[in-house]
Amino acid sequence: MTHIKVPQDRIGAIIGPKGSVKKMIEEKSTSELKIDSESGTIEIVPGDDPVGAMRAADVIQAIGRGFNPEKAYSFFDNDMLMLEIIDLSHAASTPKELLRLKGRIIGKAGKTREIAESLIGVKISVYGKTVSIIGDPEQVIIIRTAMEMLIDGANHGSVYSFLEKKKQDLMRAQLDSY
Repeated sequence: MTHIKVPQDRIGAIIGPKGSVKKMIEEKSTSELKIDSESGTIEIVPGDDPVGAMRAADVIQAIGRGFNPEKAYSFFDNDMLMLEIIDLSHAASTPKELLRLKGRIIGKAGKTREIAESLIGVKISVYGKTVSIIGDPEQVIIIRTAMEMLIDGANHGSVYSFLEKKKQDLMRAQLDSY
């Protein structure tokens, strides 16, 4: 059995309209979800497929970190995906500083996040004091580095150049594997 604590304002997203998200997670993972909406704790009772229960945990954590369920379901379709959560509270000492960092990561009208997602092929969520990434291990390392560059104050142009170069590297690696 696995227990996951999620922010209370995300419990509704995990349950979904008329329980649809909870039901989908249970079906795809063969697990049972016991949700305590008071405490924000979700218990995953594994069914026939122990790996499915692990994937259900990833999906629940992703939804809990602000991803919409449709994006989080991708864990059921790809065994290589992982969820990386970067805690921004270490880099920001005040609420104002945290807001500034989140703004740098999201960019004007979401541009920076959008560029990072499309160049590297990941999904990014900025929620609360965290930035969360869904991608394969290589992609996650690249995005983590880009996020650290932004947190450390690198200008956006440098980060975009870094991401462009890494996209080329990823494409070259894909071609070489054929």
